[in-house]
Amino acid sequence: MNIGFIGTGNMGTILIESFINSNAVKQEQLFITNRTLEKAYSIQQRYPNVHVIQTNEEIAKHATIIFICTKPLHMPAVLKQLRPHLTDDHCIVSITSPVSVQQLESLVPCHVIRVIPSITNRALAGSSLITVSERCADAYRTTVEQLFRSISRPIYIDEPITRIASDLTSCGPAFFSYLIQKFIDAAVQQTSITKEQATMLATEMMIGLGALLEQQLYTLPTLQEKVCVKGGITGAGIDVLEKEVGDLFVHIFQKTHEKFDEEKEKVRQQIDYIRD
Repeated sequence: MNIGFIGTGNMGTILIESFINSNAVKQEQLFITNRTLEKAYSIQQRYPNVHVIQTNEEIAKHATIIFICTKPLHMPAVLKQLRPHLTDDHCIVSITSPVSVQQLESLVPCHVIRVIPSITNRALAGSSLITVSERCADAYRTTVEQLFRSISRPIYIDEPITRIASDLTSCGPAFFSYLIQKFIDAAVQQTSITKEQATMLATEMMIGLGALLEQQLYTLPTLQEKVCVKGGITGAGIDVLEKEVGDLFVHIFQKTHEKFDEEKEKVRQQIDYIRD
């Protein structure tokens, strides 16, 4: 089965690389295009058997499963462009959260699935969030799930928790990368440790923490219990966190949901404009 990609930006490229490197697909099964074709050709330079296609419409001629990896506001126009070339044999896979599967179904006459990936999928790790449309055939659901199982842990979600689930899995790496960088910067600022040393130690700590959780040796609460001796140094640091973190993540989620609602409204307007 041939697979198409419309959009080879950051996440489109990550998915292409991950599917190839995990052996989920062969290079020659992939047909890719991008508004700036140079980006697609740069992928072909690393994977010579990947096909670079000139237009979105041609992707529909070559591929059965088509990943749409564009920005949310560009998606309605792309789907309108594709619609005359789509048949019952096609399956559209959207990777953007502000466009619901119901909206996707209203724009195309074929099978529809939404999958929200994470940058962690590049390491063949982390999770991917799947929402399947009502008219999607089981065969496509199984195929797409198997694709993502090769690079992640697929988790099925319902529409109402799309934003928070994406915050935790897809935005989470950026949030915690920022916090770890601040952790490192503070160590360098307060002591004589070099940035290189602090970065190495913090990175190895994160890798080890992930291994403990992956192997289910500890849960997050028991990790704190094991490291934090009452009245000890770690406990003193935890006291500061309890006082200063406060509602930090509540405010983060409030802001991401606010932005999500704005994007959903803009997408709705784009869809209404296309229908008119």
